[in-house]
Amino acid sequence: MSRIRKLQRRKSNPNLVRLIDEMLAMDKRVWKDVAKRVARPTRTHAEVNLSKLERHVSNDEIAVVPGKVLGGGELTKPIKVAALAFSESAKRKIEAAGGECIGLKEAMQLDGKFRIIG
Repeated sequence: MSRIRKLQRRKSNPNLVRLIDEMLAMDKRVWKDVAKRVARPTRTHAEVNLSKLERHVSNDEIAVVPGKVLGGGELTKPIKVAALAFSESAKRKIEAAGGECIGLKEAMQLDGKFRIIG
């Protein structure tokens, strides 16, 4: 049994377990990496501020956050952000900048250049 599967067995949220299964079934390496990060304990999930997204993500990339996006900082460019969760202020600021907030499940259906932040 792989390490990810052992970590996954500890999860009590059935939606999260299903999401990890779907990520592992994908052929792309990026989703296997995100599945590994999401399968870890919740206290180790990423918490990323908008200022970090502003610095590290370009307009043609899709930012993937295996955790929660927080509203600290400003966002001046329209970027597409996929995450487990968004704070209300982060969602408001991303949409005000012309960006888009999507869940990890929806991002798995998209084609494009992904950048894991966190």
